[in-house]
Amino acid sequence: MNRLRAIAGPLLATATLVAATLGVATPAAASTTATLDVATPAAATLDVATPAAAAPAGLPGMDVSSYQGNVNWSAAWNNGARFAYVKATEGTYYTNPSFAQQYNGSYTVGMIRGSYHFARPDTTTGAAQANYFVDHGGGWSKDGRTLPGALDIEYNPYGATCYGLSQSAMRTWIASFVNQYQARTGRWATIYTTTDWWTTCTGNYSGFAATNPLWLARYAGTVGALPAGWSTYSFWQWASSGTFPGDQNVWNGTLDRLRVLACNGPC
Repeated sequence: MNRLRAIAGPLLATATLVAATLGVATPAAASTTATLDVATPAAATLDVATPAAAAPAGLPGMDVSSYQGNVNWSAAWNNGARFAYVKATEGTYYTNPSFAQQYNGSYTVGMIRGSYHFARPDTTTGAAQANYFVDHGGGWSKDGRTLPGALDIEYNPYGATCYGLSQSAMRTWIASFVNQYQARTGRWATIYTTTDWWTTCTGNYSGFAATNPLWLARYAGTVGALPAGWSTYSFWQWASSGTFPGDQNVWNGTLDRLRVLACNGPC
């Protein structure tokens, strides 16, 4: 999800805290953002093969974070976007300052939208982060326009790929998050990941496939191998830029089927 760009806000908040602690000046926001405003990370990081020459089959959509700021949602709608995922939170320390404009704006133009949480398994428990997410924009309502919240669990932009957790501990952390999210909202969270990260950091665990929709990130002409247990994907993030602001996605189905996911059945 344009990971280095998306973490500009959290890093600036961290820098401010450190500066206050050490008694030094706070780094300028423009400077911090400029440092992180880099090209798409290396292919190995994003499961990139040959980039897709055109949008794959499916219902077009997008995901955005604070990096996109105020989005022109009418333009995105007119260009064909019918759903959006919006970053709400990270860890238990960060909320997207553009969340209200992005989350409400996408809804206002007619999109089906949801929010996502960037996981930090190295900081607090899965349950604590699920609660933080729900309390800061990650809830769900059966209005036919709100997707279940998504857990963005992937490469660590701050350090060790698997956040210092063993495969067993990572599986436990994810279970803690999705179980608490389900307890709070009645929905199973969508899981955003890559097949490479999932294999490396969970041991290619198949136990969530029966309940949690898969949102796969792979910048390539084909979706490729899926993580164990999932026979198909629900969402595919196939490019980091394109027609819409933010990352480019497709829903693996029709608009009517997306409404079924939003409603958790008939509305």
